[in-house]
Amino acid sequence: MPCCSHLTWSTNEFKEWARQGQGALPMQSSLPRAYLILVGYLTDRRQEDKEKLVDGCLYVKDNTGIIPCEILHFELEWLESLFLFPSWAYIPQTDQGTVGYVEILMDPVPVNLLPKKVLDTIPVIYPAAAEPLLISRIPCKKRSKLNVAGELAKLSPLLCIHHKTFFFLFLKCFISAVGVPVLVRKPNQLSWHHVLQLGHRYIITGLSMSSLKKSGQRAFVTGVSSCLLPYCAKQVKEQPLDSAWQGESPQSASPEASVQFSDSSELGVEEERPGSTKESKIISYVGTVTKVLNAQAGLFELDNKVCLCLAYQQLLNSAHGLRPGACVKLVDVHLLQKPLVSFHFIVLGACLNSTVVLKSFSRLSTFYQPTVSSGNLYLKLLFRYNLGMPLYLWLVSLLETFEERFSCFFGCRRLLHSSVHQDCGAAEKFLVPLLQGMVSDREETRDVYNEMLAKRHQCPLQQYWTLDPPCQAPSLSKLCCMAKQKSWDNFCPSQLLSPSEAQHMGTQELNRRLAWSYCMLSAGSFQPRVILLGVLRVSSRSSSLHLQDKSSTLPCVISHKDGSPFANTALIGSLLQVEAYQLVVERFLRSDFPFWKQLANLEHVREKKNSVYVQFYFEDALVLQAPEVQIQEGPRSRNSSSLKKKDDGGSASELEIPETKVLKLEDSRPNIERNESCQRDQSSTGRTSCISRLFLVTQKEGLMLRNYQLPREGNGEEQELQRSFQATVLWLGRPQFWSHPRKTANLPELEETNYHGEEGMTQQEALLLFMGKSLRWFPFLHLDGLYRFIVPHCSDLEVFDKLCFPPVPARFLSRSCCPMCLPVPDTWHLQHETWISCLTERQLAAGSVLTGMEQRISSIPEVLSNRVLVEDGTGEALVLCRNQHVAAVLGLSLLEWEAVQNCVQSRGGVSIQHGEATGTACVEEPEDLIACYLRNLCRSPFICRPILLDFSLDRKPSKIPQPAPLQLRNFRCGEVEFVSQVQPRPSLLCLNVEEVEQKALCCLNNERIRRTSSCC
Repeated sequence: MPCCSHLTWSTNEFKEWARQGQGALPMQSSLPRAYLILVGYLTDRRQEDKEKLVDGCLYVKDNTGIIPCEILHFELEWLESLFLFPSWAYIPQTDQGTVGYVEILMDPVPVNLLPKKVLDTIPVIYPAAAEPLLISRIPCKKRSKLNVAGELAKLSPLLCIHHKTFFFLFLKCFISAVGVPVLVRKPNQLSWHHVLQLGHRYIITGLSMSSLKKSGQRAFVTGVSSCLLPYCAKQVKEQPLDSAWQGESPQSASPEASVQFSDSSELGVEEERPGSTKESKIISYVGTVTKVLNAQAGLFELDNKVCLCLAYQQLLNSAHGLRPGACVKLVDVHLLQKPLVSFHFIVLGACLNSTVVLKSFSRLSTFYQPTVSSGNLYLKLLFRYNLGMPLYLWLVSLLETFEERFSCFFGCRRLLHSSVHQDCGAAEKFLVPLLQGMVSDREETRDVYNEMLAKRHQCPLQQYWTLDPPCQAPSLSKLCCMAKQKSWDNFCPSQLLSPSEAQHMGTQELNRRLAWSYCMLSAGSFQPRVILLGVLRVSSRSSSLHLQDKSSTLPCVISHKDGSPFANTALIGSLLQVEAYQLVVERFLRSDFPFWKQLANLEHVREKKNSVYVQFYFEDALVLQAPEVQIQEGPRSRNSSSLKKKDDGGSASELEIPETKVLKLEDSRPNIERNESCQRDQSSTGRTSCISRLFLVTQKEGLMLRNYQLPREGNGEEQELQRSFQATVLWLGRPQFWSHPRKTANLPELEETNYHGEEGMTQQEALLLFMGKSLRWFPFLHLDGLYRFIVPHCSDLEVFDKLCFPPVPARFLSRSCCPMCLPVPDTWHLQHETWISCLTERQLAAGSVLTGMEQRISSIPEVLSNRVLVEDGTGEALVLCRNQHVAAVLGLSLLEWEAVQNCVQSRGGVSIQHGEATGTACVEEPEDLIACYLRNLCRSPFICRPILLDFSLDRKPSKIPQPAPLQLRNFRCGEVEFVSQVQPRPSLLCLNVEEVEQKALCCLNNERIRRTSSCC
């Protein structure tokens, strides 16, 4: 806890000191008093480790440890001396696991007498005489040094660039504004920064001239023997310039005297907005820190009305002392009024030309929030894109909201992770594209040395404009409120019904039609546009997908642009960013409008409710942060129940399992008795091993309340209905044993089956029952999808058989007549592998080997054929395709076509009937892998596409068109359905099939219509 110690004060003196400190912040408590004695050495750590970078900070040390300290008044003679500190305060960090620092409230008392230095008369020159030397570039005599005396006019902050710490100071004449810059870069001289005070007079000895490469600036530089001395007129004499410098023709400085800081901070330049830029004012200000707005971003609140931004400086001391209640003096800071539309503070920005002086420490009991430079995403993006103040404040607001919303899911460290050598974190992935769209494409270098040394000041804070943010990323709760408000702002009951329709309605029908409506909102419906961010979750209670943040959840509907459903379970727990979406707001209205002409009078609205959800394509979503995964190599595939069987040499692959899922699986309740066999078989390897099994979904039912009573579960008592769903699946191959979870790049069950060619292996049908927490798989399970069950921490290959039971008692129905029921435990994980239409020809051929169903089908001719339905906008026709035309219509390659022929010819025919075809029903095996493949393929856009067809009439006697009455057909246009009479479909024989683009087909149709109309 924070505390302070005042050894020489009475109780009344301490109470008065504490009372005065609460003046600015009366709600804060003062520092508690501790009666402790602090004794130690003051040091800058330059003698401890010569290889370690000296940061310019001060420390208190003894033989037990070392701790940073801040002191308002410091003398160079105090270094490495033993002191007693009568008044001090210990300030811990907000992070309890790290060390804080000590504030020295009064001058320390030396334990031993400090040696007094007797100074001789020092020859000096003044800035007025030294400035021409920097301008004319007169070379220096060998080893000659200068002593410069002057008043401290400017003091830069400590900077660390390329592992070199330094600072600049400016000495000016006593009677004029002429001044010279001095670069201090030696490690033993960085402590001068704590001694120097603006307006005081000093002497700096042993100076030489140096040039900064590429910047063109020249400055005096301290040497190893340079000293900082207080100025005393009686101890100095003015040195004639000719005694130290020779007058020769001007030339550039020697390479040995050059200081290489040129590549220190090559940063991008902010984009200027012509006509809207404003000049900032440079002022001085004294105020009290009342709040730390964002320590990592360098933002502090002064006097409850001003925002101080220190981000453009490097706070190498981690902002020690800048706590609520501390008094600071700001010199030459930039005043910016309303740089951001949503930012209500006046901003004081400190650049490298500004000086921040801590005038007094805080007396309040507040923790310390350190500002670090390493891995700081705020500062990294600020310097990379050289952001101006408006863009930087917008960046800070986005990052703060981002961290607040998602740190509870991933932790601040993972979200704000920033590294040059590693992948960027989620926040950086989110912000970088936004910043790249705001800054100029042309990058220029920002020379920090010109910013500090040039006579005409230039810095990113010099010009600014009031920024209206181009986008926003509100929390989900705020987004829902915005959507609901916008839906009711645009709501008008009279627009829901046309007058011609409403005037014939009675009161009950009128209000019933108004009871439900909806509106669609996109990102551009909001100003500024809204970027959707959320963690993808699935609820076992609602069995639906949600986007979630700390504030709320938002139901979502995800699909693919090709029409396939979303089934990627590996993305559960991922952080998604979506910019193209539709926000659907359903409005539920309870009203009592008496007549349709009263629809404009909203007084008849009794109750209003809303329901909001979002729908988007997965291709429009960007995964900013994926859940942690556990990936291991070298799995073992098992084809028998014996765990001693060696690896058969199958291809190694991996299975990706989100860590969040594994943790959820481990935190499960004890299972029922039939799971005990799996638990008993677990050994030491069972902690990481798992069992997997591949299956194909052939049928899926909806969610409903069912009266399932699992075996050995009840005591004969009546149980409540359980919310559940069921799916019929085909097991493909045998269960697989994996020593570690892994990600599958192929389907080893199909590949291995084809390799061994075991005829005895069958495709078993099963009925999966999903209840409880396993209901979370409902939105991912879809027809014709190949999935894999993962049983974690298990090594029993018979776990699937042991958990199965017959759907009804055996005395009513034999086991062979109905698939076995398998209740899916909550701890199992579902992994989507692929769709049946995406199988390769080798996998498809392998699947045909597994078919061994008892159903029989009639034989088919040796020549394969299929019949397709075509239309050109004027009518429809049935086209019979044979041999290679079948492959052309199905869009199959030569290898795929050969695989289909081999599958069908080896075991019979497969008939697929789609659409409104009528006639004799064709026998089809719904569990057949090849049938499912062809059925899915025929429904895909690869088949339903424009083609150019050559044909002839089918002249078979059974196909000769006979006079037939017109047929009634139902057609739908939008939400309107109508009935029309159409001619019967003629039968055609395909002669040739050519691919054609939609535009070309439209041109052909237009030409045909013109030709037909001209003939008429």
